[in-house]
Amino acid sequence: MKKVTQALGFSKSKPLLNDTPITLKKQKNPAWSAARSEEIYGFRRWGGEHFFADEAGFVRVAPLADERSIRILDVVEEARSKGYDAPMVVRFQDLLRHRVIQLNEAFRTAIAEEKYDARYRGVFPIKVNQLREVVEEVLDAGDPYQYGLEAGSKPELMIALALHDDNRKIIVCNGYKDREYIRLALLGNRLGKPVILVIEQINELREVLRLAGETGTRPMIGLRVKLNTRGEGKWATSTGDSAKFGLTALEILSACNEIRREGYEDCLRLLHFHIGSQVPNIITIKNAVTEAARVYVQLARMGFPMGFLDVGGGLGIDYDGSRTNFESSMNYSLEEYARDVVFNVREICVGSKVPVPDLVSESGRAVAAPHSILVVEVFDRITRQTALPPVDPEKPTPKVVSDLEHILNSSRGYGRLERFHDAVQKKEEAFSLFNLGYLDLESRARAEALFWQIARQIDQQVRKSRGYLPEELLELKGMLADQYVCNFSVFQSLLDHWALKQLFPISPLHRLNEKPTVNAILADITCDSDGKISQFIDLQDVRDHLPLHPLNGKPYYLAIYLVGAYQDIMGDLHNLFGRVNEVHVFLDEDEEDGFYIEETIAGNRVADVLQGVQFKPDEIVRMLKRQVDRAIKQDLVKPREGIRLLEFYENLMQEKTYLKTIDLAKPGARKRTRRPAAAR
Repeated sequence: MKKVTQALGFSKSKPLLNDTPITLKKQKNPAWSAARSEEIYGFRRWGGEHFFADEAGFVRVAPLADERSIRILDVVEEARSKGYDAPMVVRFQDLLRHRVIQLNEAFRTAIAEEKYDARYRGVFPIKVNQLREVVEEVLDAGDPYQYGLEAGSKPELMIALALHDDNRKIIVCNGYKDREYIRLALLGNRLGKPVILVIEQINELREVLRLAGETGTRPMIGLRVKLNTRGEGKWATSTGDSAKFGLTALEILSACNEIRREGYEDCLRLLHFHIGSQVPNIITIKNAVTEAARVYVQLARMGFPMGFLDVGGGLGIDYDGSRTNFESSMNYSLEEYARDVVFNVREICVGSKVPVPDLVSESGRAVAAPHSILVVEVFDRITRQTALPPVDPEKPTPKVVSDLEHILNSSRGYGRLERFHDAVQKKEEAFSLFNLGYLDLESRARAEALFWQIARQIDQQVRKSRGYLPEELLELKGMLADQYVCNFSVFQSLLDHWALKQLFPISPLHRLNEKPTVNAILADITCDSDGKISQFIDLQDVRDHLPLHPLNGKPYYLAIYLVGAYQDIMGDLHNLFGRVNEVHVFLDEDEEDGFYIEETIAGNRVADVLQGVQFKPDEIVRMLKRQVDRAIKQDLVKPREGIRLLEFYENLMQEKTYLKTIDLAKPGARKRTRRPAAAR
C-alpha cells in the first residue's frame, strides 16, 4: 500500500487492494445510507469538520466548523435561478476567514506555550489566488493579527501597496526584480510601509543598493537562503543546489560584505527560505527550519539587526485524508506545524544567546484551498455495457468468436486469471484476423462485446473475493469504468490535475443515500484526450475510478473540493472555454437556507475569449457578413435566411462558452426549474 509504505520510509510497492474496504463488505442492514457514502468519498478524512453528508443524501458545508451548515445543492440551484449554471466555482467566504484565523491562532497558541519572546507576522501570497474578493477577505479576517501580503511580481506588488492600510502589517517581495519592481518597493518604504525586498540573486542586491542611494531611501532587505535540506513532494526542487532561487552560503557572505561596505548594515532585517508548495512530511519542515535558524543566528552574530525569519510556504493540505507523507497528503496538523516552527527556532536562538525573531510564513495553499469548490454537471455517459449484436443464423460462427462464447459460458474448471488471459488472447486474435481480412465487421463487433462481458463477469466475481488478488484482476475495475462526460474544462479549472497529477476530493452533491453502482472516470468537454480525471483519492492508493450513481435523466452534479489555491489563476484557454461562473456565499441564520449569495461573477462570454486571443468580435462578424452576402448573390441561401444566420452568429458572441446542457435533452423536453424550498 503506497501511502502506508511511504509513511514508514519504505519504497513504493504494489497495493493489495485499491478500493475502500466498505464497498466489499456485506452489511447487516442492506439499505444504503449517507454515512456509508461519507466513508467512500472520505468527507471526514479530508474535509475535517467542514464537509459532510446529511441523512437525506446531500452534501453540506459547515464553514465555521460549528452547528451551522449549508446544503451546497441549494446554493447551486439559487445560482441557477439567477442565470448562473454549472460549471461554477462556489466560494464559502466564511470558511476562508476561518482558515486565516486558524493559522494565526495556531501560531499565537504555540508562541504562548513555548514562551517565545516575539510575534507571528504571517503574509498571504497573492499568487495563490489574486482575485480581489479573496485577497480582501483574507486581509479583513487577518486584520486583528496584522496579517500582511506577499508579492512575486510588479502587478502583485501594486495590489499589495494599494490594499495595505496598516503599517504594522509587512509586505514581503519575492521573485526576480527589475528596476521598476525595486522602485515600487522603495516607494512603499518612502510611504512608511514595512516593505521587505527579498534578494533572490546577488545582482538584485547591487541594484537595490544603487536605487536606494539614488532615492535616499533606507530599504528593508531580506536574503533568501538556498538550503541544503532537500524538499519533498511535487515541489522538492524548490531548495537544494539546483533550486531556481536563493543564495548559497558563499553568496550570503558576499551579500553581507557588500551591504556593510555600502553603509546599509542596519537595513538587513529578514532571512527567508522556501522548500516547496506542498510539503507532505513534517521531518522535512523541522530540518529546514533548523538549518535556516542556524543561518539566522550567524547573521545576527555578525552584527546585522535582523528581526524576521520567513519560513516561506509549504504548509500542506491533506487532499486525500490519509494523513501520510504521500505527495497529496500531509502527516502533520496545522497546530503541529506551528509548534515545530516555534520550538525549533526558539531552541537554536536561545541556545545561541540570540534574540528570537518575529516569525513569518507564506501559507497560501493552506489558507485558500478549502474555501472553494468547483461544481460540474454530468450530461452524458460512455459505457462498455453493450449488448451482444444479433447473430445471423445463416452465417457460420468464426472459431475465434465461438471460443469467446465458450469462455463466457463455461466459467467452471479453471481460474479467473486464466479465463482473463484466454479472453485477452482471443480478442487480440480477432483484431489480427480483421486486419488481415479474414473476419467481417459484425464478427469483430461480437468478439469485442463478448470480451467485455467476460471481463465484467470476472470483475463481479473479484468483488466478492477476499485476500490477495493479482494486479491484472484488480485493474479490471479501471478497464471497465464508464466515462461520465462533464460540462467543464480540466485545463481551465483543474490545471494542477492535468499538469502535476494533483489529486482532489470529488463526490456527488446529492443522492448520497443511494448506493453508487457505477465505476466511472470523468471526461471534460475539450477536444483533447488528456481532458479527463482518471485518478482519484483513496486511503490505500490512488484509485483509478470513482463510484458514482447511474444517470436518471435528472441533473447530476459533482463537486471537486479544495480548489481555492492556484486553480482559479493558472487555468489556460484550451478550446477557448474561459472562466466559469462564480458565486460567493456567506452564512446567514435569518435566511431560510442558512446562507445568502453576496456576489455573482459571470463566466467568460464567447466575445471575451475571442478578444483575449486578438480576434475582435466586430471584425469577425463583418468577415462573416461578407461571406453571407456573397452566398446570397450566388443564390446559395435566401436573403431572409442569410440574415437569420448572421444574427445567430452575432448573438452567439454574447453567450457563455460552456455547453447548455438543458439543450441536450430530447426534443420537446421542458427546461429544468428550481425545486421549491419545501421539496428540498
